[in-house]
Amino acid sequence: MPAHDTDPSASWEYCLSVPNDLRAVTVSRRTLRLILTLHGLIGLVDAAELLATELISNAVLHTEGPAALRVRYAGGTLRIGAWDTDPEPPEPPDSPEPALQEDGRGLLLVRSCADHWGWHTLSRHGNRGKYVWCELTTGVRVVA
Repeated sequence: MPAHDTDPSASWEYCLSVPNDLRAVTVSRRTLRLILTLHGLIGLVDAAELLATELISNAVLHTEGPAALRVRYAGGTLRIGAWDTDPEPPEPPDSPEPALQEDGRGLLLVRSCADHWGWHTLSRHGNRGKYVWCELTTGVRVVA
């Protein structure tokens, strides 16, 4: 399928395992840009990169193990998720002035920019952890 032909009813998924290394954030962001461009979803690239950067940054900065970026598209919805080795829930900022805090702004950004977001515990390759995800809709309605 050529890169410019996007079938809104097509479903696909990619998973990128990354080490606990801050350079993984850049690798994840660039990989996501390539995936979305090849699937003709260039209009979502900027928002998706921002959200993926926040999710993978949290996974790498706040855990000691490996992480993974998962990107899935189905039915006009792009889901971006990050798995990490810490099974504890993500901590949203509890300050009334979250912009003044050093930590926690990334999750606030995810909550405000994504159409939906959430998390759940998830084991991967025998490692306990959690999966934090967010969704962006393409605005393309899929009729079955």
